[in-house]
Amino acid sequence: MTADPATDVFEEHRTLLTGVAYRMLGRVADAEDVVQDAWLRWSRADRAEVREPRAYLVRITTRLAIDRLRQVQSRAESYVGPWLPEPYLTEYGEAAPDAADRAVLADTVSLAVLVVLESLSPLERAVFVLREAFGFPFAEIAALLDRGEPAVRQLAGRARRHVEERRPRYDVDPDQRRELTERFLLAASGGDLDGLVSVLAPDVRLFSDGGGKVKAALRIMHSADKVARFMAAVTPTAAPDLSVRLLEVNGGPALLILSGDKPDSLFQLDVEGGRVTSVYIQRNPDKLRHLAGH
Repeated sequence: MTADPATDVFEEHRTLLTGVAYRMLGRVADAEDVVQDAWLRWSRADRAEVREPRAYLVRITTRLAIDRLRQVQSRAESYVGPWLPEPYLTEYGEAAPDAADRAVLADTVSLAVLVVLESLSPLERAVFVLREAFGFPFAEIAALLDRGEPAVRQLAGRARRHVEERRPRYDVDPDQRRELTERFLLAASGGDLDGLVSVLAPDVRLFSDGGGKVKAALRIMHSADKVARFMAAVTPTAAPDLSVRLLEVNGGPALLILSGDKPDSLFQLDVEGGRVTSVYIQRNPDKLRHLAGH
């Protein structure tokens, strides 16, 4: 608690606001900027007129995120190669009251879902995030977005169908996913093509985001053979200053490779039936900078 009630109220809802903004934008820095802008508006507001601070703050944050999303989508046309979200550490944040609620939060922040959300309109994305990730009633979402409830239900249905058609439909044991992630990197770093192919699904896909700043695949890669050969060729091998850390990122295990103290790349996998179905490699240094020290 602080001496300022306005600050206390805002800090009480900061985790929620950051979660909304990140899922809307897929960018940690942009989400933090949106939350900071929301704080500035809250600090200048006539709070005596605000009956429900949570709804008021979510409305400000959502509208700011929609505006920011429209800006970044216009810039995305010039992005070099596949786009991946900025990694979001979930080890200590977004604590849920029980395991089931935490699973829902993790699912809606997964890389697979965030990649799909990029193809939604800003309004569809806002409705999906508020409804699916945080369980807001349709009537409340309609009020937050100044839309009629029937229109919001229509947006939610369209967004949900779009996401369900494209996101993975499986539930993987976290320990199995972690073990497979470690086996995958061990085979890749050793140039073990047979070992790589043995853990890859035949129709595996690889997404590699370098943002035009470092080497990365410029297109999504398909097939176990192509992905195995690519991984064996590009995965860093043992070096005196090379280290690997296991993190929980976007609700699942990920391997962060560091060169000295500088993040080099982050690997995360989607797994189904004991095989890797998707490989995500984040190499854009602008999106890895905040992981230094973790």
